[in-house]
Amino acid sequence: MLGVVEPVRWGLLSTARINAALIPGLKGSPESELLAVASRTDEGAAAYAETWGIPRAHGSYEQLLADPEIEAVYISLPNGMHVDWSIRALEAGKHVLCEKPLARLPQDVERTFDAADRAGRLLMEAFMWRQHPQSKRLRELVEGGAIGELRLVRSSFSFPLGDPDDIRLDPALDGGALMDVGCYCVSGSRFVAGEPLIASAQMVPAPKGVDMRLAGTLVFPGGVLAQLDCAFDLPDRQGLEVVGAGGSLRVAQPWAIEEPGIELRRGGKVEQVEVEKLDRYRLQTDNFSRAVRGLEPPLLGREDALGQARTIDALYRSAERGGEPVAVSA
Repeated sequence: MLGVVEPVRWGLLSTARINAALIPGLKGSPESELLAVASRTDEGAAAYAETWGIPRAHGSYEQLLADPEIEAVYISLPNGMHVDWSIRALEAGKHVLCEKPLARLPQDVERTFDAADRAGRLLMEAFMWRQHPQSKRLRELVEGGAIGELRLVRSSFSFPLGDPDDIRLDPALDGGALMDVGCYCVSGSRFVAGEPLIASAQMVPAPKGVDMRLAGTLVFPGGVLAQLDCAFDLPDRQGLEVVGAGGSLRVAQPWAIEEPGIELRRGGKVEQVEVEKLDRYRLQTDNFSRAVRGLEPPLLGREDALGQARTIDALYRSAERGGEPVAVSA
C-alpha cells in the first residue's frame, strides 16, 4: 500500500482531554502532521502547545480555521457544539474529523454533510473502535456463519461520573449517558445487525435532566434483537456479545481496546480468536489522512452517521414516552 505523498496538516479544535488519545498517533504517523491547536485564549493554547510539542498555538477557534496551512481539523468540543463548528470548519475549507456523536438529531447530520458536499471537503464521525482489526474480525465471523443465524446482540458501556458540574451532564451541550458512551452500543449493534426498525428505552435522569442511566432494546429486520445499557452511575464496564442460533461471540473490550480478543463459544467449546493490538486512534487518523489524499475512502460517512442519529433519536423519544416503542425513522 502506497503512503501519502505529503502528510496531511492537522489542527486540533479545542484542548479537550480526548486529544491525548489522538495526539500520539498523529505525531507518530508519516500520513499526518500535527501543526496547530486552538483554545479559547492565547495563554491556554500556548501552554497546551508547549506541553504536547505542537508548533502553532491559536488563541481562538476562528484563528485556527483561518490558518491557510491547516488542511484537516479534529473537533473535540462538547457534543452540542459539534454541528456548528463542523460546518464552520467545512466552510473555511477544512476537512473535518468530528468526535462522536456528530449530532443528536438526523436533520443536523444531514445539514452538516450537506455543508461538506458544498465545500468539497470530507467529514467523518470519529468512532475509532470501528477502525480496529478486532471489529473487522468480529464482522467476518458473524457474516461467515461462525455462530449461525444472528439473533441477539448485547452491549454495555458505563463509568462513574462524580462531578455534578461535568459538561457531560449539561442538557444545553447535548449531554447524557447515551450521547457520551451509549452511542458506542448503538454503533456496535448496528455494526453487526444493520439498521433497526423499532426502539424502546427507559432512563433514570440526572438532576439536570439528561439521562444518567439508560437501557434500551432495538428490533432489527428478521427479528434480531439488541439490548444495550449505558450509565454515568455504574462501575467501569464495557462489553459486546453477539449471539446466533449456533453459538456466541464475546468481546470484552469492544470500545476501549487495550487488550483485544474475541471469545467464540459453540458446540460446548470455547475458542479464543487472537487479534493484533494496534492504536485505534492512529488507524482512524491514518484512514482520514489517506482519504484526504484520495488514496482510500473514509471508513465512515453520511449513511452511518445518519443511522446513528436516527437510532439515538428514537431511543430518546421512547424514553421520554416512558418506554413506548417508536419507529426508527429513515
